[in-house]
Amino acid sequence: MRMNEYLSAYTTVLQQKVDQAQYTDAAGQVIASGDALEHVLSAFRRAHEAGGRMLLIGNGGSAAIASHQAFDYWKNGKMRAMSFNDSSLLTGGANDFGYEHAFEETLKMHARKEDVLVAISSSGQSKNIINAATAARQMGLMVVTMSAFKSDNPLRSCGDVNVYLATDIYGHAELGHETILHTILDFSLEIQPR
Repeated sequence: MRMNEYLSAYTTVLQQKVDQAQYTDAAGQVIASGDALEHVLSAFRRAHEAGGRMLLIGNGGSAAIASHQAFDYWKNGKMRAMSFNDSSLLTGGANDFGYEHAFEETLKMHARKEDVLVAISSSGQSKNIINAATAARQMGLMVVTMSAFKSDNPLRSCGDVNVYLATDIYGHAELGHETILHTILDFSLEIQPR
């Protein structure tokens, strides 16, 4: 197979994975993709209008997605957004609370009930992301989770809206999550430019 053929096949499968993403609510009930994404966009806007923020977390590639999307939603979408991926925050939190609680403790200090948490984990198995999503729900925040790989991953049951991509390829999971978040933002700019 030549590189151009591989690229075509890769991007075709990526589009299929994004198109076939599964959306569920806190009770595990299926939500139509358009309804789920419009609900998430409305939550982001309500949070901003109430003085709240989008808070984005992730590890590794998902941390990069969180940082990138926080900037884009703030700069382009004119919505307050931030990620909790500062190296001192993470390493200090991991040292003092254990890595599995680093995001959770940060949220307890900084999050407000007007905020929306976007918790991203390709595997859906990351304890620190699961703990943060659970704590955020207990604090009254709306939680959006984004996961892939195993369909029964624990993160998939932690959010008010859970986005799941049925893939075991990291690139498709990461690019799919990024594509969905960009779709929400770019749609918001099309229907109501800021």
